[in-house]
Amino acid sequence: MTAFHHDDPERAIKVHVTQGESHVSTDPNVVMTTVLGSCIAACIRDPQNGVGGMNHFLLPDSGDGRRDGDAVRYGAYAMEVLINDLLKRGARRERLEAKIFGGAKLFDGLSDVGASNAAFAERFLRDEGIPIVSSSTGGVSARRVEFWPASGRVRQRLVAVDNAPQDVRRPTPPPMPAVASGDVDLF
Repeated sequence: MTAFHHDDPERAIKVHVTQGESHVSTDPNVVMTTVLGSCIAACIRDPQNGVGGMNHFLLPDSGDGRRDGDAVRYGAYAMEVLINDLLKRGARRERLEAKIFGGAKLFDGLSDVGASNAAFAERFLRDEGIPIVSSSTGGVSARRVEFWPASGRVRQRLVAVDNAPQDVRRPTPPPMPAVASGDVDLF
């Protein structure tokens, strides 16, 4: 397969990773994408053999050791699945490196689930001996993340949200300037 420049949208194979999912690839044409609020996405790869993957989880863990259909929502399960899938595709545990994103606090007055998610991801990776080479967690903005698993490149764009704390909400558009038309001003 012919590789392309990572910004060539015509040749990109986009794989959207939604909540509870995990994807792994060695294809240089694949770009994994997700949108995060308080959720976390871990982008983990083996830079030596060019295999990488992304997961997207909602909560750190269920707290009760559940492994039922709801388990995919939890970080402990999502991290295990991603790491195991990387190892099945030829990654070596001692070469894995991670980049983590998300964990924002998007709602005033609610518990900070995003901070708990970020702390969980950092602790899990540290306990597994996987270094975090880059991270963007916390804050009050949602994130759109694109990850090229073969190269490890990541692009993040912050997204304004209307339910964010008052000081970071999308600004209200300014009123349209008055247009003079004879003796009447139209607004």
